[in-house]
Amino acid sequence: MNAIRSEKTEQPTEDANLAAVTEVEAGIRDFVRNDVAYLRRPGVSFAISSDAPALDSTAEATVSSVNSLIQRVAGTSLTEIENLISELEALRDLLHSEGQRVQREIAGYAQLSQAAMKSTRMISENVSQWKRTADTLR
Repeated sequence: MNAIRSEKTEQPTEDANLAAVTEVEAGIRDFVRNDVAYLRRPGVSFAISSDAPALDSTAEATVSSVNSLIQRVAGTSLTEIENLISELEALRDLLHSEGQRVQREIAGYAQLSQAAMKSTRMISENVSQWKRTADTLR
């Protein structure tokens, strides 16, 4: 694309911008024509000019088919992304519940360990008392 620059301001003028837009639109039209040429029926011509684009029913059908193709591709991608999000949310919930379960198990083992320590102390104290009693009886 060529931009016409003013010698004084060194910036594109409005005419240059309009020409660039027209050139891009023409390039897009050419691309679409070449890309969907296989969809055309023999003997059907398009009446597209840069001044006033006029689409016949075949052109409208082609545009409609291209739009539906884009929507299907985008729809499939969106569906896959939504499925992935729901799977990740389910995994997050599972990890959260497993984390809570592990915390409960650890708390249970801590209580069991404290109970075992208390029982061991009690047994140790009773054995030492029996030993003292046995020593005094001798």
